Amino acid sequence: MTEAILLVGGKGTRLRPLTVHTPKPMVPAAGVPFLTHQLARARAAGVEYIVLATSYLAEVFEPHFGDGSALGLRLEYVTEEEPLGTGGAIRNVASRLHSGPDEPVLIFNGDILTGLDIRALVHTHRTSGADVSLHLTKVADPRAYGLVPTDGTGRVTAFLEKPQTPEEIVTDQINAGAYVFRRSVIDTIAVGRPVSVERETFPDLLAAGAHLQGMVDSTYWLDLGTPAAFVRGSSDLVLGRAPSPAVPGRCGDRLILPTALVATDAKLTGGTVVGEGAFVGEGARISGSTLLAGAVIEPGAVITDSLIGARSRIGERTVLSGAVIGDGAVIGADNELRDGVRVWCDARIPAGAVRFSSDQ
Repeated sequence: MTEAILLVGGKGTRLRPLTVHTPKPMVPAAGVPFLTHQLARARAAGVEYIVLATSYLAEVFEPHFGDGSALGLRLEYVTEEEPLGTGGAIRNVASRLHSGPDEPVLIFNGDILTGLDIRALVHTHRTSGADVSLHLTKVADPRAYGLVPTDGTGRVTAFLEKPQTPEEIVTDQINAGAYVFRRSVIDTIAVGRPVSVERETFPDLLAAGAHLQGMVDSTYWLDLGTPAAFVRGSSDLVLGRAPSPAVPGRCGDRLILPTALVATDAKLTGGTVVGEGAFVGEGARISGSTLLAGAVIEPGAVITDSLIGARSRIGERTVLSGAVIGDGAVIGADNELRDGVRVWCDARIPAGAVRFSSDQ
Protein backbone atom coordinates (compact mmCIF):
# COMPACT_ATOMS: atom_id res chain seq x y z
CA MET A 1 0.00 0.00 0.00
CA THR A 2 1.65 3.21 -1.14
CA GLU A 3 -1.13 5.80 -1.57
CA ALA A 4 -3.12 7.86 0.89
CA ILE A 5 -5.49 10.82 1.07
CA LEU A 6 -5.26 13.23 3.98
CA LEU A 7 -8.35 15.36 4.62
CA VAL A 8 -7.10 18.76 5.80
CA GLY A 9 -9.78 21.15 4.53
CA GLY A 10 -11.76 21.88 7.69
CA LYS A 11 -12.08 25.40 9.10
CA GLY A 12 -11.34 24.32 12.67
CA THR A 13 -14.06 26.58 14.07
CA ARG A 14 -14.01 24.84 17.45
CA LEU A 15 -10.32 25.75 17.78
CA ARG A 16 -10.66 29.47 17.16
CA PRO A 17 -8.80 31.75 17.73
CA LEU A 18 -5.95 29.31 17.04
CA THR A 19 -7.26 28.83 13.52
CA VAL A 20 -7.90 32.47 12.60
CA HIS A 21 -4.59 32.68 10.73
CA THR A 22 -3.61 28.99 10.62
CA PRO A 23 -5.48 25.92 9.33
CA LYS A 24 -6.02 23.38 12.09
CA PRO A 25 -3.57 20.76 10.76
CA MET A 26 -0.83 23.41 10.70
CA VAL A 27 -1.21 24.49 14.35
CA PRO A 28 1.98 23.34 16.09
CA ALA A 29 1.77 20.29 18.35
CA ALA A 30 4.96 19.19 20.12
CA GLY A 31 7.00 21.73 18.19
CA VAL A 32 5.90 21.03 14.62
CA PRO A 33 2.65 21.44 12.66
CA PHE A 34 0.29 18.67 13.72
CA LEU A 35 0.12 17.46 10.12
CA THR A 36 3.83 16.60 10.31
CA HIS A 37 3.08 13.87 12.85
CA GLN A 38 0.45 12.31 10.59
CA LEU A 39 2.69 12.42 7.53
CA ALA A 40 5.61 10.90 9.43
CA ARG A 41 3.51 8.06 10.83
CA ALA A 42 2.10 7.29 7.38
CA ARG A 43 5.61 7.19 5.92
CA ALA A 44 6.76 4.87 8.71
CA ALA A 45 3.91 2.51 7.77
CA GLY A 46 5.06 2.29 4.16
CA VAL A 47 2.99 5.03 2.50
CA GLU A 48 4.95 6.77 -0.25
CA TYR A 49 2.45 9.08 -1.96
CA ILE A 50 -0.15 11.31 -0.27
CA VAL A 51 -2.72 13.68 -1.73
CA LEU A 52 -3.68 16.50 0.63
CA ALA A 53 -7.32 17.56 0.21
CA THR A 54 -7.21 21.23 1.19
CA SER A 55 -9.76 24.03 1.41
CA TYR A 56 -9.50 26.54 4.29
CA LEU A 57 -6.27 28.58 4.07
CA ALA A 58 -5.10 26.10 1.42
CA GLU A 59 -2.19 28.32 0.42
CA VAL A 60 -0.36 27.54 3.69
CA PHE A 61 0.38 23.86 3.13
CA GLU A 62 2.57 23.63 0.04
CA PRO A 63 5.07 26.37 1.02
CA HIS A 64 5.76 24.44 4.23
CA PHE A 65 5.88 20.82 3.00
CA GLY A 66 6.75 21.31 -0.66
CA ASP A 67 6.94 18.06 -2.61
CA GLY A 68 7.30 16.05 0.61
CA SER A 69 10.84 14.88 -0.09
CA ALA A 70 12.09 16.11 3.30
CA LEU A 71 9.79 13.52 4.89
CA GLY A 72 10.56 10.82 2.33
CA LEU A 73 7.16 11.28 0.66
CA ARG A 74 5.67 12.49 -2.59
CA LEU A 75 2.94 15.04 -1.87
CA GLU A 76 0.31 16.61 -4.08
CA TYR A 77 -2.27 19.24 -3.15
CA VAL A 78 -5.86 19.57 -4.35
CA THR A 79 -7.93 22.56 -3.25
CA GLU A 80 -11.73 22.57 -2.99
CA GLU A 81 -13.24 25.80 -4.25
CA GLU A 82 -16.22 25.19 -1.98
CA PRO A 83 -16.13 22.85 1.05
CA LEU A 84 -17.26 19.38 -0.02
CA GLY A 85 -17.37 17.45 3.25
CA THR A 86 -15.36 14.30 3.94
CA GLY A 87 -16.82 12.22 1.10
CA GLY A 88 -16.80 15.05 -1.41
CA ALA A 89 -13.16 15.81 -0.59
CA ILE A 90 -12.17 12.18 -1.17
CA ARG A 91 -13.95 12.12 -4.53
CA ASN A 92 -12.47 15.47 -5.49
CA VAL A 93 -8.89 14.13 -5.38
CA ALA A 94 -9.59 10.75 -7.01
CA SER A 95 -8.03 11.78 -10.33
CA ARG A 96 -4.65 12.16 -8.61
CA LEU A 97 -4.54 8.53 -7.48
CA HIS A 98 -2.55 5.92 -9.36
CA SER A 99 -3.93 2.72 -7.78
CA GLY A 100 -5.74 0.05 -9.75
CA PRO A 101 -9.47 -0.56 -9.13
CA ASP A 102 -8.95 -3.25 -6.48
CA GLU A 103 -5.97 -1.71 -4.73
CA PRO A 104 -6.23 -0.12 -1.27
CA VAL A 105 -6.16 3.62 -0.61
CA LEU A 106 -5.59 4.82 2.94
CA ILE A 107 -7.62 7.84 4.11
CA PHE A 108 -7.00 9.93 7.24
CA ASN A 109 -8.91 12.73 8.90
CA GLY A 110 -6.55 15.63 9.56
CA ASP A 111 -7.50 16.20 13.20
CA ILE A 112 -6.99 12.79 14.82
CA LEU A 113 -3.94 11.94 16.92
CA THR A 114 -3.67 8.18 17.10
CA GLY A 115 -1.36 5.26 17.70
CA LEU A 116 -3.23 3.20 15.10
CA ASP A 117 -1.30 0.27 13.63
CA ILE A 118 -1.71 1.36 10.02
CA ARG A 119 -0.19 -1.81 8.59
CA ALA A 120 -2.66 -3.91 10.60
CA LEU A 121 -5.60 -1.93 9.20
CA VAL A 122 -4.38 -2.54 5.64
CA HIS A 123 -3.81 -6.23 6.43
CA THR A 124 -7.35 -6.50 7.79
CA HIS A 125 -8.65 -4.89 4.60
CA ARG A 126 -6.75 -7.27 2.33
CA THR A 127 -7.52 -10.49 4.21
CA SER A 128 -11.21 -9.72 4.71
CA GLY A 129 -11.82 -8.75 1.09
CA ALA A 130 -13.65 -5.63 2.23
CA ASP A 131 -14.77 -2.75 0.07
CA VAL A 132 -14.01 -0.34 2.92
CA SER A 133 -12.26 -1.00 6.22
CA LEU A 134 -12.66 1.33 9.18
CA HIS A 135 -10.52 1.94 12.22
CA LEU A 136 -12.81 1.65 15.25
CA THR A 137 -11.95 2.56 18.80
CA LYS A 138 -13.76 1.97 22.08
CA VAL A 139 -14.74 4.92 24.27
CA ALA A 140 -16.09 5.02 27.81
CA ASP A 141 -18.94 7.39 26.93
CA PRO A 142 -20.06 6.97 23.31
CA ARG A 143 -23.00 9.40 23.50
CA ALA A 144 -21.10 12.13 21.63
CA TYR A 145 -20.20 9.86 18.72
CA GLY A 146 -21.74 7.79 15.97
CA LEU A 147 -21.74 4.11 16.90
CA VAL A 148 -20.44 1.34 14.62
CA PRO A 149 -21.53 -2.14 15.76
CA THR A 150 -19.92 -5.21 14.16
CA ASP A 151 -20.67 -8.92 14.07
CA GLY A 152 -18.44 -11.72 15.33
CA THR A 153 -16.19 -11.49 12.26
CA GLY A 154 -15.73 -7.72 12.53
CA ARG A 155 -18.09 -6.93 9.66
CA VAL A 156 -19.97 -3.65 10.18
CA THR A 157 -23.69 -4.16 10.69
CA ALA A 158 -24.94 -0.57 11.10
CA PHE A 159 -24.05 3.10 11.46
CA LEU A 160 -25.97 4.66 14.33
CA GLU A 161 -26.18 8.38 14.95
CA LYS A 162 -25.36 9.80 18.38
CA PRO A 163 -27.46 7.79 20.87
CA GLN A 164 -29.97 9.72 22.95
CA THR A 165 -31.06 7.02 25.43
CA PRO A 166 -29.27 4.17 27.24
CA GLU A 167 -31.20 1.65 25.13
CA GLU A 168 -29.64 3.11 21.97
CA ILE A 169 -26.10 2.48 23.20
CA VAL A 170 -25.66 -0.95 21.65
CA THR A 171 -21.85 -0.76 21.42
CA ASP A 172 -18.92 1.30 22.67
CA GLN A 173 -17.26 1.19 19.25
CA ILE A 174 -16.98 4.44 17.31
CA ASN A 175 -15.62 5.53 13.96
CA ALA A 176 -12.03 6.63 14.67
CA GLY A 177 -11.46 8.53 11.41
CA ALA A 178 -9.07 6.32 9.42
CA TYR A 179 -10.16 4.11 6.52
CA VAL A 180 -8.92 1.89 3.73
CA PHE A 181 -11.03 2.12 0.55
CA ARG A 182 -10.97 -0.21 -2.39
CA ARG A 183 -9.96 2.25 -5.12
CA SER A 184 -13.06 1.58 -7.24
CA VAL A 185 -15.37 2.47 -4.33
CA ILE A 186 -14.06 6.05 -4.31
CA ASP A 187 -15.39 6.49 -7.85
CA THR A 188 -18.94 5.73 -6.67
CA ILE A 189 -19.05 8.88 -4.47
CA ALA A 190 -21.10 11.70 -5.98
CA VAL A 191 -19.09 14.38 -7.79
CA GLY A 192 -19.20 18.14 -7.26
CA ARG A 193 -21.38 18.37 -4.17
CA PRO A 194 -20.87 18.07 -0.41
CA VAL A 195 -20.91 14.45 0.78
CA SER A 196 -20.33 13.06 4.26
CA VAL A 197 -18.76 9.61 4.33
CA GLU A 198 -20.03 9.14 7.87
CA ARG A 199 -23.68 10.06 7.24
CA GLU A 200 -24.10 9.24 3.55
CA THR A 201 -21.38 7.15 1.89
CA PHE A 202 -20.98 4.45 4.53
CA PRO A 203 -24.70 3.92 5.26
CA ASP A 204 -25.46 3.84 1.52
CA LEU A 205 -22.73 1.29 0.85
CA LEU A 206 -24.01 -0.87 3.69
CA ALA A 207 -27.58 -0.67 2.38
CA ALA A 208 -26.34 -1.71 -1.07
CA GLY A 209 -24.73 -4.85 0.33
CA ALA A 210 -21.11 -3.72 0.27
CA HIS A 211 -18.62 -5.30 2.68
CA LEU A 212 -17.52 -2.82 5.35
CA GLN A 213 -15.03 -4.25 7.81
CA GLY A 214 -14.20 -2.82 11.23
CA MET A 215 -10.88 -3.18 13.00
CA VAL A 216 -10.87 -2.27 16.67
CA ASP A 217 -7.58 -0.72 17.72
CA SER A 218 -7.76 0.82 21.19
CA THR A 219 -4.29 2.28 21.34
CA TYR A 220 -3.93 6.03 21.88
CA TRP A 221 -6.69 8.04 20.17
CA LEU A 222 -7.67 11.70 20.54
CA ASP A 223 -9.85 14.02 18.47
CA LEU A 224 -8.02 17.35 18.52
CA GLY A 225 -11.14 19.38 17.74
CA THR A 226 -11.18 21.51 20.90
CA PRO A 227 -8.48 23.71 22.44
CA ALA A 228 -8.30 21.54 25.57
CA ALA A 229 -7.85 18.41 23.45
CA PHE A 230 -5.23 20.05 21.25
CA VAL A 231 -3.18 21.14 24.28
CA ARG A 232 -3.48 17.67 25.76
CA GLY A 233 -2.44 16.04 22.49
CA SER A 234 0.66 18.19 22.25
CA SER A 235 1.70 17.43 25.82
CA ASP A 236 1.04 13.69 25.30
CA LEU A 237 3.36 13.74 22.28
CA VAL A 238 6.10 15.39 24.34
CA LEU A 239 5.57 13.00 27.26
CA GLY A 240 5.71 10.01 24.90
CA ARG A 241 2.16 8.88 25.60
CA ALA A 242 1.20 9.45 21.96
CA PRO A 243 3.60 7.96 19.39
CA SER A 244 5.21 10.03 16.65
CA PRO A 245 8.58 9.88 14.88
CA ALA A 246 8.33 13.63 14.20
CA VAL A 247 8.76 15.02 17.73
CA PRO A 248 11.87 17.24 17.41
CA GLY A 249 13.62 16.10 20.56
CA ARG A 250 13.61 13.52 23.33
CA CYS A 251 10.37 12.75 25.12
CA GLY A 252 10.11 14.15 28.61
CA ASP A 253 8.53 16.80 30.81
CA ARG A 254 9.34 19.61 28.41
CA LEU A 255 10.39 20.39 24.86
CA ILE A 256 12.33 23.62 24.31
CA LEU A 257 13.01 24.47 20.69
CA PRO A 258 16.55 25.65 19.89
CA THR A 259 15.97 29.42 19.62
CA ALA A 260 13.80 29.71 22.75
CA LEU A 261 15.10 31.31 25.94
CA VAL A 262 14.04 29.99 29.36
CA ALA A 263 15.16 31.45 32.70
CA THR A 264 17.15 29.00 34.78
CA ASP A 265 14.68 29.08 37.67
CA ALA A 266 11.55 28.73 35.53
CA LYS A 267 9.77 25.42 36.00
CA LEU A 268 8.39 23.60 32.94
CA THR A 269 6.49 20.33 33.44
CA GLY A 270 3.75 18.09 32.05
CA GLY A 271 4.88 18.02 28.42
CA THR A 272 5.17 21.79 28.03
CA VAL A 273 6.44 23.08 24.67
CA VAL A 274 8.36 26.34 24.27
CA GLY A 275 8.34 27.34 20.61
CA GLU A 276 10.99 29.01 18.47
CA GLY A 277 12.00 32.45 19.67
CA ALA A 278 9.74 32.25 22.74
CA PHE A 279 10.87 33.59 26.12
CA VAL A 280 10.05 32.40 29.64
CA GLY A 281 11.00 34.75 32.48
CA GLU A 282 12.29 34.18 35.99
CA GLY A 283 10.14 32.20 38.39
CA ALA A 284 7.48 31.32 35.81
CA ARG A 285 5.73 27.99 36.30
CA ILE A 286 4.28 26.31 33.21
CA SER A 287 2.60 22.89 33.14
CA GLY A 288 1.06 20.94 30.26
CA SER A 289 1.01 23.98 28.00
CA THR A 290 2.16 25.06 24.54
CA LEU A 291 3.88 28.37 23.82
CA LEU A 292 3.98 29.14 20.12
CA ALA A 293 6.76 30.97 18.30
CA GLY A 294 7.78 34.33 19.76
CA ALA A 295 5.49 34.15 22.81
CA VAL A 296 6.74 36.01 25.89
CA ILE A 297 6.00 34.84 29.43
CA GLU A 298 7.01 37.47 31.97
CA PRO A 299 8.46 36.67 35.42
CA GLY A 300 6.25 34.91 37.95
CA ALA A 301 3.46 33.93 35.55
CA VAL A 302 1.71 30.62 36.24
CA ILE A 303 0.30 28.78 33.20
CA THR A 304 -1.49 25.43 33.26
CA ASP A 305 -3.02 23.41 30.39
CA SER A 306 -3.10 26.46 28.13
CA LEU A 307 -2.08 27.41 24.61
CA ILE A 308 -0.29 30.72 24.13
CA GLY A 309 -0.40 32.05 20.57
CA ALA A 310 2.49 33.27 18.45
CA ARG A 311 3.99 36.64 19.49
CA SER A 312 1.60 36.98 22.42
CA ARG A 313 2.70 38.30 25.82
CA ILE A 314 1.64 37.18 29.29
CA GLY A 315 2.32 39.70 32.05
CA GLU A 316 4.06 39.22 35.38
CA ARG A 317 2.25 37.11 37.98
CA THR A 318 -0.68 36.46 35.63
CA VAL A 319 -2.37 33.09 36.17
CA LEU A 320 -3.79 31.12 33.23
CA SER A 321 -5.57 27.78 33.50
CA GLY A 322 -7.21 26.06 30.54
CA ALA A 323 -6.88 29.25 28.51
CA VAL A 324 -6.33 29.92 24.81
CA ILE A 325 -4.54 33.14 23.97
CA GLY A 326 -4.66 34.19 20.31
CA ASP A 327 -1.69 35.30 18.23
CA GLY A 328 -0.34 38.71 19.18
CA ALA A 329 -2.56 39.17 22.25
CA VAL A 330 -1.21 40.97 25.30
CA ILE A 331 -2.38 39.99 28.80
CA GLY A 332 -1.24 42.52 31.39
CA ALA A 333 0.24 41.71 34.78
CA ASP A 334 -1.80 40.28 37.67
CA ASN A 335 -4.69 38.91 35.65
CA GLU A 336 -6.35 35.56 36.33
CA LEU A 337 -7.99 33.74 33.40
CA ARG A 338 -9.60 30.37 34.07
CA ASP A 339 -10.85 27.30 32.22
CA GLY A 340 -12.44 27.85 28.84
CA VAL A 341 -11.47 31.48 28.31
CA ARG A 342 -10.44 32.41 24.76
CA VAL A 343 -8.65 35.70 24.16
CA TRP A 344 -8.78 36.77 20.54
CA CYS A 345 -5.82 37.60 18.34
CA ASP A 346 -4.20 41.00 19.05
CA ALA A 347 -6.53 41.68 22.00
CA ARG A 348 -5.26 43.76 24.95
CA ILE A 349 -6.18 43.09 28.56
CA PRO A 350 -4.84 45.74 30.98
CA ALA A 351 -3.00 44.84 34.17
CA GLY A 352 -5.26 43.50 36.90
CA ALA A 353 -8.39 43.75 34.74
CA VAL A 354 -9.77 40.20 35.00
CA ARG A 355 -9.80 37.91 38.05
CA PHE A 356 -11.70 34.88 39.28
CA SER A 357 -10.61 35.35 42.87
CA SER A 358 -9.60 38.11 45.27
CA ASP A 359 -6.51 40.14 44.48
CA GLN A 360 -5.23 39.68 48.03
